[in-house]
Amino acid sequence: MRLLRSLFVYSVTAATLTIATPISAQQAPDTFRWVDFHSTKETDTVAWVKRSLEPEKWTAIREIGVEYDAALVVTTLRATPQSDPASDTFTVWNISLTSHVVAPLLKGVHLRFLDWMFFADGKPRELGALYDDCTDCAPTTFFTAFHYDHSPHMWVPRWMRGTQAVPIWSASPSQGVAWTQVYAFMNEPNGRQLIATWNHFDHGPNDPSGDSVFRYDLDPVSGLERTQLLSGKEAEAMKQRLCSAQNVVPGLERGQDSPLCQQTLKQHVERKPVTTPPANNHGQSEPPGTRH
Repeated sequence: MRLLRSLFVYSVTAATLTIATPISAQQAPDTFRWVDFHSTKETDTVAWVKRSLEPEKWTAIREIGVEYDAALVVTTLRATPQSDPASDTFTVWNISLTSHVVAPLLKGVHLRFLDWMFFADGKPRELGALYDDCTDCAPTTFFTAFHYDHSPHMWVPRWMRGTQAVPIWSASPSQGVAWTQVYAFMNEPNGRQLIATWNHFDHGPNDPSGDSVFRYDLDPVSGLERTQLLSGKEAEAMKQRLCSAQNVVPGLERGQDSPLCQQTLKQHVERKPVTTPPANNHGQSEPPGTRH
């Protein structure tokens, strides 16, 4: 048992990240830090997290991020010592650094931390993340963002519906339906960011096709999360934005090369009104009744 416990300690203090590597092109909040497992200054924090997680089931602690009095912790679980590391499942936890209270936030596979994203004026940037729901399957990829909520003093993920966040891509085929998917993370003119998705379902020549266009952002007044199913002109405008890929976050868009997107852009160009004046127009006009 002592040998096994020593191996666990080693896995905690010498873990090399393969599933959760932050990409920090944007500055993290000044109050946030990633814990250096090798730093003697972080010994107490690592020990606190380990002791808080003792009742839980995990194989290794992969990451600890700290803001104020709460830690954002990523653990992985390997089914057996012989299992492929790529099949590890992950759990993201909130751990209080004052009370040992532990709350699981998210579970899945293939966690990928993204950049620090900006969703609300006057608020710190939030840590974006992608993850899948299964291995050795046709997975669905989800997006969320983690932020420190000052009211409950804990980390919280965005846009959660039960155990899942924003679905941005699915590898699962749809029987008898031609399914086209498009998504993009967009930069607004005011600097804020949003996520948009478009799913188009073609049921064949005898049935009408179907579309679902969603926008995910934060309400600028209340700061609450919004999940909007767009329709009419709003949906058409978002389709154009998605397919043109203007002001998107680099590397966080997909589906723009689909035939559906190319056709959407082509139709937009064909419908564009002519605004140039006729060739014989010299910029002169007279109001009615002025000629004699």
